[in-house]
Amino acid sequence: MLRIGPYRFFFYSNENGEPVHIHIQCDRKLAKFWLQPITLASSTRFSAKELRKLEKLVNQNKEILLEAWNDHFSR
Repeated sequence: MLRIGPYRFFFYSNENGEPVHIHIQCDRKLAKFWLQPITLASSTRFSAKELRKLEKLVNQNKEILLEAWNDHFSR
């Protein structure tokens, strides 16, 4: 749903029962952030430095991410 540099932001269509969140992938690295409030839910292979960068990107794009979640799951 969104790509910023090497990072792909997405969510799975079968996750409507979970709180609002976004998955972020880069190569074989994966992270999941809750969006309300923005907090790291899980991470595989991302360094602490990259996770801080990802958190900033999520914060900067929070409105877009929330809108995409709401649009997708309100169908």
